[in-house]
Amino acid sequence: MHVCILYDCLFPWTVGGGEKWYRQMAEGYAAAGHRVTYLTLRQWDDDDPPVIPGVSVLAVGPRLKLYADGKRRILPPLIYGLGVFRHLLFNGRRYDLLHGASFPFFSVLAAGVLRPFFRFRLAVDWIEVWTDDYWRTYLGPLGGIGIAVQKMCARVPQIGFSLSRLHLERARALGVTDMTLLEGTFLEGEELLRQPRAGPPEVLYAGRMIPEKRVLLLVDALADLMRDDKDLRATLIGKGPDEAAVARRISDHGLEERIAQLGFVDLEILRAAQSHAAVLVQPSEREGYGLVVVESAYRGVPVIVVPGSDNASVELIEPGENGFVAAEPTPGALARAIREALDGRDDLRRRTSDWYDKNRARLSFARSFEIILAKLRDAGLGRSAGDDSQSARTAGQPLGTPLEGSQARAEEKQSRVRSAAE
Repeated sequence: MHVCILYDCLFPWTVGGGEKWYRQMAEGYAAAGHRVTYLTLRQWDDDDPPVIPGVSVLAVGPRLKLYADGKRRILPPLIYGLGVFRHLLFNGRRYDLLHGASFPFFSVLAAGVLRPFFRFRLAVDWIEVWTDDYWRTYLGPLGGIGIAVQKMCARVPQIGFSLSRLHLERARALGVTDMTLLEGTFLEGEELLRQPRAGPPEVLYAGRMIPEKRVLLLVDALADLMRDDKDLRATLIGKGPDEAAVARRISDHGLEERIAQLGFVDLEILRAAQSHAAVLVQPSEREGYGLVVVESAYRGVPVIVVPGSDNASVELIEPGENGFVAAEPTPGALARAIREALDGRDDLRRRTSDWYDKNRARLSFARSFEIILAKLRDAGLGRSAGDDSQSARTAGQPLGTPLEGSQARAEEKQSRVRSAAE
């Protein structure tokens, strides 16, 4: 079949969990023997276009700044949706399946409007479903528009998927009746290192520095811990609008020599920091999945998360096995959870590695892709049942394995990355 991937960003020109997911998806469908077209916004130079074996990448909109003050701008999704509509209006008959994210919503609406005139089916990943309150907090007076558009997308006939139980149930509540849970997005790739660094214990944060990530909360918790533990160190990796405020908070606590703020770093440095950390802390209030939990467990590093009504990452934590969930989003509660992880030392690292080994198949991209292929087969799309397992295994190769030519150069240009947990 001919599959069209709908996502406004493309890894590695833009780096994040969604970007990796759809790059993997495109390569997965291609490896399974299907024709693949990827519709996105332009993110590359004219003399260095994407080259992904088996995947035709088409820009349906210009290069645009996606974020302002840590929030997604409204204009790029609108332009992307119009670009998708225009492309499908003239090319919709070519496709058997459109597969994309619920957000940016306007591509789903474009597909929904044109679907009655063409033969294609639509698969939608509801990675996050925002509550009405969160829409109003995020967009202010325009929040009502976001609420309405999200509900309209749920009414489009579709095969729905979600990466968490939290957002699966929210999508169902919106009216998406055909929903399937996918629990894995991770592709093992880089050399595995499961040895703690010699020297003082180190706490690691890696991600964007925006209010939702609550890095200031982490700094305050570290200050509580460091008053009693003179050996403890911490490293904060990432950039964003809260970066200056985080630096000021570190200075206010007098911890400039003990908390390193690195900004973006080379991928090798990020992976080494993850492998050597005593514990990784992700204090975010909103996560659609929690890939950082799986990535860290792969390296034997426990993770601390903070509870929240929009935080699906807590679903991946088994307290005492691969990390802890802080009792509440306060500096004291977060400090206590970090302290418990630090006190676990090598025993907790070993349990974390064991947790990953026990769950690696369930949490792999290959398993999720196998479920997707089976679901599509049941809907009358794709190959026969006997081909699904082999196709998924073929698709579940490390991200970027088949990269060639200009694509590999583009990945090298993107060596300064943010965490896939964003």
